[in-house]
Amino acid sequence: MKKSKIKIQWPNNKETYASEGDDWFSSAEKAGFEIPTGCLTGSCGACEIDVNGETVRACVSYIKSRKRSLLKVSLTTDPFWEN
Repeated sequence: MKKSKIKIQWPNNKETYASEGDDWFSSAEKAGFEIPTGCLTGSCGACEIDVNGETVRACVSYIKSRKRSLLKVSLTTDPFWEN
């Protein structure tokens, strides 16, 4: 059975397609977008992205199909870290 492709819109306004189970880092790289990293174990939160408003730690999660046909990605912002 053929996997359906999931459309992803990145913060740099590029759109790519991925399959369920693909990792976030390689998918972002294909779009020319770099997700920040830190510990790569899910502890530090440096790789947090928002996917359709839900915070995801990219290093410990994979792309999942959602009810919506488009996954819109943005970087998570922390008001305590902003100037």
